[in-house]
Parts: sequence; structure tokens; C-alpha cells
Amino acid sequence: MQYITTFWNYISNSFVKYNLTVIDVLEMLILAWLIYKIMGWIQSTRTFVLLRGIAVIGLFLLVAEILEMNAILWIAKNVVSVALMAIVVVFQPELRKMLEELGKNNIFRVMNLGDRMNPDEKFTDKTMQSIVKACTIMSKNKTGALILLENYQKLTDYVETGIEIDAVVSMQLLVNIFEHNTPLHDGAVVISGDRVVAATCYLPLSEDMSVSKELGTRHRAALGASENTDAFIIVVSEETGSISVAREGRLYRDLSPDQLLERLSSFRQKEQILQEKKPTTWGRLKSRWEERKQNEEQQGSTEKTEG
Repeated sequence: MQYITTFWNYISNSFVKYNLTVIDVLEMLILAWLIYKIMGWIQSTRTFVLLRGIAVIGLFLLVAEILEMNAILWIAKNVVSVALMAIVVVFQPELRKMLEELGKNNIFRVMNLGDRMNPDEKFTDKTMQSIVKACTIMSKNKTGALILLENYQKLTDYVETGIEIDAVVSMQLLVNIFEHNTPLHDGAVVISGDRVVAATCYLPLSEDMSVSKELGTRHRAALGASENTDAFIIVVSEETGSISVAREGRLYRDLSPDQLLERLSSFRQKEQILQEKKPTTWGRLKSRWEERKQNEEQQGSTEKTEG
């Protein structure tokens, strides 16, 4: 107890000594969190290499300042504005990825600001069984396949790159789409709920340099889509026939049909539970208002009884 008292006195004295307020502490915590996130983002992308190049240029200019190389300094001062624009262009992919990661943050899901799917719009058992059966057949025949199941985030950008289908999901349809030498076999299929939305969709390749070199374009595309969306992505290898699942930038390889079915069931159940447990913003405000009104009525009745 003494340690707690001593620590509390130290905190209190610090507030008085440095004239700190609760807002100041909150601001420091936010800044610390932002710096931590930015440093993590820099280490996970090619930005760190680019920043080292900028640091080398800065060191060169510092040496030029010390040695009074006026010509170099004059050139550097006149190209600063152009250099700032060039930095924005060079870092454009990394900046976009950072903003996408911020947009996918769970805080926005809690606030109900993102596009959400209703529990009724999730795929049914029949659709799930059809997907697993199709992947099993394509795995045995070594038919390459790439399937995206839409989650909270809409996959409109990917759908627009392909050919619209809008058909009910079935095992036969999926097998026929990915059959060799057919017009729709190349690219990805996007499924929303119980319907195949589009086929031959183009997906961005993963830029993660740590990805195994033995993975082909189809697996890299699956990883790239999983890094940018919250979709459930299934890959069937054309070379080995193995079934893999990509989620949140990670690839789970060599799954059996039973394991695929288990992951699909877990994915659907988890998202439905989250949807049911998390009330909307309006629902929370309404419940608080009703609770407050009920407390006021109880307090008023208590005062009348006492009177």
C-alpha cells in the first residue's frame, strides 16, 4: 500500500510542478500511440529503406553545410519544394496502405461506421458445402482456383475489374468457372452471401518480401487481397492441388477439406456473433437515454414517497 501511495504522490507532484492537465496526459498518450504505430508501419514496408536513402542525403547536406559548399546548398534550397512533392509520390503506395490499415481498425467496427453485412446476408450451409466440394474436386484434378468471400468490406474495386455473373453459388458453377481453357478460368471469383458476384477479377500482388519464393502468382494475389481487405480467401494450387486460406496477410497452407470446412464455419460463426454482440451507435444512445429516463422516474417516485 505504501508503494501505491508513494507512486500516487509522485504523479500528483508532477502534475503540480509541470502544470499538467488531464488533456496534456491524453495528448501524450495519443502521440505515443501514433509514433508506435508509425514506427511499426515503417518497419513492415519498404519505407525504412527509402528513409535510409533520405537520411544519407540529409547527412551529405549536413557535411556540405559544415564545409560551406555554397553551390550544393543553393541547389538544395531551391529544390526543397520539388523534393517534398517527390516524397509524396514516392511514398504513395505506403501512405495508401497506412490509411487502409487505419480504416480497417476495429474501432470503426465498434462505432458501426464501416459497411457491414447483416447476419442474414452471410453464406448459408448449402453455400459453404458447395464451396468445400468444389475445392475438393479442383484439388484432386489440380485445377487452380482463387475464391474471395466478402466480409464487412465491400469488394467493389475487385468486382469492377472482372466480369459480372450474379448467380447462386453451386459446386458445378465454381468447377466450371475454373475449368482449364474456359473464358472465366483466369482470375478470381468474388462471392457475396450466397451469390457469385463476378469472375476473372484482378487482385493486387503482395509486396511482402518475406513471402516464400515457391509461391506462385495465385497465392501472392491471395495474400495481397488479404492485406487490403477482410475477405476470406481460398486458393487451390494448380501445381500441387493443395488448398490454402489467406486471412489478414497470413497464408494457411495444405488444408484438408475438413479443415477448410472448419475454417469457413468458424469465420461465419465469429462474424455473426460479433454482429449480434455489437449494437449500433443509435442502439447504444437509445438504451442510455431509456436508462437515464427510468432512473429519473425512480428518483422522482422516491422523493414523493419520502415527502
